[in-house]
Amino acid sequence: MPGPVLHLGATVTCSHGGQALPSAPFSRVLVSGQPVVTLASPYTVAGCGFAPTAGNGPCVSATVVSGSTRVFAGGTPLVLADSISICQPTGTPLLPVQIQTRVIAT
Repeated sequence: MPGPVLHLGATVTCSHGGQALPSAPFSRVLVSGQPVVTLASPYTVAGCGFAPTAGNGPCVSATVVSGSTRVFAGGTPLVLADSISICQPTGTPLLPVQIQTRVIAT
């Protein structure tokens, strides 16, 4: 399904409100003046509000598992606003909060 392409400047959070940033955006392709994010770039999460009394702990990283099927950067699919992601160790998804809407990919 087509969706807006995520870039370094997009605001993405974990399900508990922690700030998520891509650790290695693809700097050779820019969207709105910011490098795009590909499936090869894991996210790091800081400030996760999940504090269990016992269990797996707060979100510290996230992996995007689905992306664009027709548009690639450096041979790797792009991360879209509706891409499926999994935070470690909680298993919850990332939530794109503020994104660019000019560039759409499938």
